Amino acid sequence: MSIIIKEVKTTADLKTFIYLPEKIHRQHATWLPPLYIDDEKFFSEKRNPAFKHNDTILLLALDNNRPVGRIMGIIPHDFNKLNNIHTARFSYFECYEDRKIFDALIHAVEDWARQKGCNQVIGPMGFSDKEPQGFVTKGFDAPTMMVTNCSFEFMKEFILQSNYNPHVELCQYDVPITDTIVERYKNYVKRVENNLKITVHEFTSSRKIKPFVKPVFNLINNTYQKIYGFTAVTEAEMNEFANRFLPLLNPRLVKIITDENNDVVAFIIAMPDLSEGIRKARGRILPLGWLHLYKSFKKSKRLVLLLGSISRGMQGKGLDAVLATRIFTSAINLGFTIVDSHLIMRENTKMRGEIERLEGHKMYKEYTIYSKKLGEGK
Repeated sequence: MSIIIKEVKTTADLKTFIYLPEKIHRQHATWLPPLYIDDEKFFSEKRNPAFKHNDTILLLALDNNRPVGRIMGIIPHDFNKLNNIHTARFSYFECYEDRKIFDALIHAVEDWARQKGCNQVIGPMGFSDKEPQGFVTKGFDAPTMMVTNCSFEFMKEFILQSNYNPHVELCQYDVPITDTIVERYKNYVKRVENNLKITVHEFTSSRKIKPFVKPVFNLINNTYQKIYGFTAVTEAEMNEFANRFLPLLNPRLVKIITDENNDVVAFIIAMPDLSEGIRKARGRILPLGWLHLYKSFKKSKRLVLLLGSISRGMQGKGLDAVLATRIFTSAINLGFTIVDSHLIMRENTKMRGEIERLEGHKMYKEYTIYSKKLGEGK
């Protein structure tokens, strides 16, 4: 078998790149397709503002002109400059179970990174921590949630054989949502709200959330700096993210806290798990995929935590309990029975500790981001 690596240059190439994973994962029971309407925008240099401040390359692997794998290379200039490093990333890496295909793709990104002056490659890692990251390393039979990676076990084996080492480990939990959790913190939360003179904003329409979008992202930019892989969100990306996700949110699952000066000091955003609807729709909105998503939106009993943050000056003062109590109360009223933590860095012992104090918690999936120093050879 002779593998040819081809850079994505045409509209047809890009379509192949986007839709190839559904062929590779055709028999993969836990694979979750993306929403293709989002992918078509995400991978467009004209429509995704992240392309403007990152070097990128999209590659396809071909065997006798048949697409057998794909990979994206990224050089995160803002992140590199902030941390005084010269790293490249690989992401959206998919291939059939064949070491030759895997090697051809990862080596192509390594060669590209060297040419761009990089001395390390890290991945799977996208433009930011808000995209799928890491190969699955435990929990292969567990369900795949939105905006998380779903990879075969051989990907973990192949990356280690390619002289990559574990770089960052991530954990994913689920926790039953019960009245007991809410009652446990009820009195404490009342004291916190009274003593700190805060206002908790709860919503019934997305329109009323819009004025908070930029303050929320400004808070993220100020508090996420120590999270691995985080790059400050630009105003264009704020608008893109809002347009992409606001229509999918139930406003009752958004909680924002302001202080006595009306500054946003904390927030939490959750949404129903739409994975069952996405799976039934095969990632397509049209012609009837939207109906599967709508049913999933209405019927899902699983809550997914998307984003949350507390300003540095207000951390350790009980706002986490306020947010948790408010979001869980709304979730219970809406019929949710379980919450998914999304991805948490293993070394984030504080956040993991908060979850592990909750009754019935379960770490059901683990992921690993890998790294390799260039110059160690292929």
